Amino acid sequence: MVAFAMLISALLPLAVCKIPPVTCPIRDPLPILHKYYKSGDLIIAGVISQIYMFTNPITFDKRPSEELFDDHVHFAASWTYLASMELLSTRGRFIPNYKCDVRHNPLAVITGANSDICLYVAAILCIYKIPQLSYGSAPVMDSKTQSAFFHRMFPNKLYQYMGIVHLLLYFRWTWIGVISLDDETGERFVQEMIPIFSQNGICFDFIETIPAPPFSSGIAAMVSEGIEMFKTVMGSTASVLVLHGEIQTMIILRIFLQLPELEDIPIKAKGKIWIMTAQMDFTSLPFQRNWDINAIHGAISFAIHSVELSGFQIFLQKRSLASENEDGFIRPFWQQAFNCFFSNSVVDPKDGNICTGKEKLESLPGSVFETITTAHSYSIYNSVYAVAHALQDMLFSKFQKKAIVRRGKLELQNQQLWQLHHVLGSISFNNTVREQVSFDQNGELVAGFDIINWVTFPNQSFLRVKVGKTDPKAPLDKMLLISEDTILWPAMFNQDRPLSVCNDNCHSGYSRQKKEGKPFCCYDCLPCPEGKISNKEDMNDCLQCPEDQYPNNDKDFCLPKQISFLSYEDPLGITLATFALFFAFLTSLVLGIFIRHRDTPIVKANNRDLTYILLISLLLSFLSALLFIGQPGDTTCLFRQTTFGIIFSVAVSCVLAKTVIVVLAFMATKPGSRIRTWVGKWLAYAIIITCSLIQVSICTLWLAISPPSPDVDMHSINEKIVLQCNEGSVIMFYCVLGYLFFQAIISFTVAFLARKLPDSFNEAKFITFSMLVFCCVWLSFVPTYLSTKGKYMVAVEVFSILTSSAGLLSCIFSPKCYIIVLMPELNNKGQLIRRET
Repeated sequence: MVAFAMLISALLPLAVCKIPPVTCPIRDPLPILHKYYKSGDLIIAGVISQIYMFTNPITFDKRPSEELFDDHVHFAASWTYLASMELLSTRGRFIPNYKCDVRHNPLAVITGANSDICLYVAAILCIYKIPQLSYGSAPVMDSKTQSAFFHRMFPNKLYQYMGIVHLLLYFRWTWIGVISLDDETGERFVQEMIPIFSQNGICFDFIETIPAPPFSSGIAAMVSEGIEMFKTVMGSTASVLVLHGEIQTMIILRIFLQLPELEDIPIKAKGKIWIMTAQMDFTSLPFQRNWDINAIHGAISFAIHSVELSGFQIFLQKRSLASENEDGFIRPFWQQAFNCFFSNSVVDPKDGNICTGKEKLESLPGSVFETITTAHSYSIYNSVYAVAHALQDMLFSKFQKKAIVRRGKLELQNQQLWQLHHVLGSISFNNTVREQVSFDQNGELVAGFDIINWVTFPNQSFLRVKVGKTDPKAPLDKMLLISEDTILWPAMFNQDRPLSVCNDNCHSGYSRQKKEGKPFCCYDCLPCPEGKISNKEDMNDCLQCPEDQYPNNDKDFCLPKQISFLSYEDPLGITLATFALFFAFLTSLVLGIFIRHRDTPIVKANNRDLTYILLISLLLSFLSALLFIGQPGDTTCLFRQTTFGIIFSVAVSCVLAKTVIVVLAFMATKPGSRIRTWVGKWLAYAIIITCSLIQVSICTLWLAISPPSPDVDMHSINEKIVLQCNEGSVIMFYCVLGYLFFQAIISFTVAFLARKLPDSFNEAKFITFSMLVFCCVWLSFVPTYLSTKGKYMVAVEVFSILTSSAGLLSCIFSPKCYIIVLMPELNNKGQLIRRET
């Protein structure tokens, strides 16, 4: 701050100048103006004491609280209006609106960095149409007249706002605190930024305002309010705090951070990362000289883009009391910087050192005196050059050729002086470090912001390290450029990037769910549901895997699904196929035995033809189970259910016919019974054909209406793609099963009633057992089939076919085979008659 005040004092001696009679553009106007203009009519307004009053007033010989309030007074409107009117008065006298000194007419005024100062100055200067260049944040002008003569050496605030947002998002800081001034600028910042923060997923633990310094009678209330604010801010769970302030806010911030020691507050402050706006700069009051500045180590601030000026440090270090005639600021600054007093000072120096004038500025720590080109210094430097270039352009334009020569001197007509602000609005030049300086259509500087990392040292010095910038020419979403590796974080964060979130991040495999009663960025982490994944942190919703993929166990990426069907390579398929072939072989063996012993009494006694038909049906039913094994195709899907249904219907029809024949045969033995005429082969065939035709009709209708076809099921089993047969019409499928069950119930009922008939070899008992097994198998089939998925549904049906067929084969034919093969002596007519008796 002190450095750029000295810069103004060095540049302003060129203000009073004559205009040289040159006819070509001047590359650098300042040296030429300074060389020729020893007297004349133009002046770039600003005595250093006045300009410094606009920026950083110095007070001394007061207690800390008095200095603070006195500083506040210097930023008051009354002092600013007074300084502004002095510019419009005769030099050395204060007579508003009266000037008799034609050699010191102000053409432009450079103000800053407080926005209120700029506003107060503009209220006076706009009356006289004097252009004003502000290197601080621009105030909101109530009048178009004021804004017409206002030029901002400050970029569009949108670039700073979006830069803050992108900085927070870059470091994933979504849980922050916001502190602003208790004035119009702070209120406007909160109103404009809070919606932008929220739209980008950033929320707040607190939003606080820095109270305005009260009168002396309110100091106790201010301290109490400051302590409460300290507890809120430093006890917050947010590690990142956005501080919007003005040039004097750093003074308040240092007092705020010193409160635990000043007021003995028993609070253990947590580490914080301060993000400061470009309007702020390092300033302090004398009583803060020895205060520790480690609290701002690692802070990140925005600053107007600047470049180190060649020779600037040497120039500042050579400033001495010898320049007092040109610089009225140097004497009070010397006392404050070196903490000494001059012998003629009104202050009693007995408790202090005497200033010798031989003190060296380079010996001062950075917290007292900075010799680098700060952003504000660079802005003032460019402001002076902008005015100089504007004057040059105005003087050598075609419009200024109408100037008249009086007494051998080139002078401007007075009525044309106010038009300087038009030239300023369109000025564009390259400064001495070859950077372009120009304004946009809104009168704002076309420039970006530097991102500064504050690095402090134990000796009260500090460095401003440029770690990034905002590019005004880039799109808003790509405007931030930053080098994270060059940032030094506070030691309390172990030199690593701090975290500032409401709660821990939700890892991959989880999604966020908002906590009731908490800000939107506070959430719980819930596991992703079945079939979904989250492959990034803090996802609001889990992603559905593609149909041909499924989530892994951690649900953080998708795996390709495996093809699944009941194949012959599958152990389950091999087992079922083996049983099907075994029972088919066994059935063939039984059929061969019955054919070989077709003339024996047991084979003849139980209707030999029906036995053959039943055995062939059972053989085909065992083989039909093989249609269900293997990759489903058009043919297998079309015929496997209908084939199974028709074959089983024939088998059950044979069992029913056997049972009916047994019953009718017993009834026909009674004397005078007419049922004898019904007993015969044609009745058995009629039963088989009729019952089978009904099933054939159902299957034909099924194939005609909605035939089964191959299908792919990607949803029933997460990890697999199931190749299956779509049954087409589920109703027709259950009609086929229902009709089989109806036949089995009829057969079971008839056989159960005939189980005690005095037959020589009562087959009705075995049919009863076989139908009981059949009904139990298919009753349990339906719930089991519906509760399984994928290839296991097919396996259940195959198992039911094999089990029910094996039940018929074993219950009906095993007793007969036992007699035929193992007890042939019982297989004769005499034994059968004896058994019947």
